[in-house]
Amino acid sequence: MKEKRDLWLPVLLMGVFALTRWPGLLPPNFSAAYALTFCAGVYFARRMAWWLPLTALLVSDLAICLYYYLVEGIHAFKPTMLFNYVAYALIIGLGRRFKPGDSWLKLLGGGVLGAVLFYLLTNTVAWFFNPFGNPEYTRDLAGWLIALTVGTKAGWLQTWEMFRNTLLSGGLFTGLFVGAMKLGEAAESAREKEPAEEPGEAPEEEPAPEEGKA
Repeated sequence: MKEKRDLWLPVLLMGVFALTRWPGLLPPNFSAAYALTFCAGVYFARRMAWWLPLTALLVSDLAICLYYYLVEGIHAFKPTMLFNYVAYALIIGLGRRFKPGDSWLKLLGGGVLGAVLFYLLTNTVAWFFNPFGNPEYTRDLAGWLIALTVGTKAGWLQTWEMFRNTLLSGGLFTGLFVGAMKLGEAAESAREKEPAEEPGEAPEEEPAPEEGKA
């Protein structure tokens, strides 16, 4: 059973992740990526925990950038996107510090913490490098706080709204993934504890009739 679980869990995570990244399907920053990378660190084998989610992220990012270029004529790729992968790697590393046997609440907290790390790192990078030349992102504490709370006025959601979506999706998908794993493990444990059926006892032979006495 464990071998089957080791196979279907990555497939499940990749499938859900691919759906949540389809452009326009979910609100901005509402994604399974944070939960995916955290749960990969918790549940996947050592090498798979790194290469599988990062490869899925890279392929989906390239597909999304191609979509925006072909459909909307937007060059979505920016070199600062590479820092997203630094954030994802940190979340995987965070997941490696947890164990599959940890409580659901503890793992949920880890997934939410991973979402917070992603928010802090990526928005700090956006403020520091300012690839879109936003005048609000001045190189001082006030500019950094604007990047973390309000963001640019170029028609996007405010940063705190994106952070809200990041937290909600990180908690939601982590809770679902971990909950599914806990239920699967509980069902597997219950099956292992079931007593094996005892083989049917052979029917007792009837005693032979006594011979008539003289």
